[in-house]
Amino acid sequence: MASKDQAIGALIFIVCIVIGIGYLVVVAAPSVVSPIIGVASESLRFWAVAVVVLIAFLAIMFIGAWIGWTMATTPPPKPIEDLELEEEKAEEKTTETKVEEKREPAKQPETEAKVQTEPTTEPKPDKPKRQRKKTNP
Repeated sequence: MASKDQAIGALIFIVCIVIGIGYLVVVAAPSVVSPIIGVASESLRFWAVAVVVLIAFLAIMFIGAWIGWTMATTPPPKPIEDLELEEEKAEEKTTETKVEEKREPAKQPETEAKVQTEPTTEPKPDKPKRQRKKTNP
C-alpha cells in the first residue's frame, strides 16, 4: 500500500498534468474552450499568457527580494586576521594545559598531622573553547 506522501505526490502529478494540458489547449486552440467559457478566443489566449507571465514575474521578484533581505540583515563575517588570532590563542591555551598536566606536583614527606587531615583534590584544567571550522568561499 502506498504511503500518504506517495498519494499526495501522485495527486500533485495528476493536477499538474491536467493544468498543463488545459493551458496548452487554451493557448493553441482557444476556439475549443471559448464557447464553454463565453469569452472571445483571442481575449482568452491573451489572458492565459498574461496571467502566467505575471505569476512568473512576481515569483522572480519575490526571490530577488528574499535574497536582498537576507543579504541586508545578515551580519558581515569576521576578517580572516581575527579568525587566525583566535586560533593561535586557542592553540596556546591547549599547549599550556598539556604542559600543566605533564608536570607532577612535588611530593612532600608525610607527617602524622597530615595523614589525619582530609585529602585534597586538584583542580581540573580548563577545557579549550570550541573552534569554528574555516569554510572556503
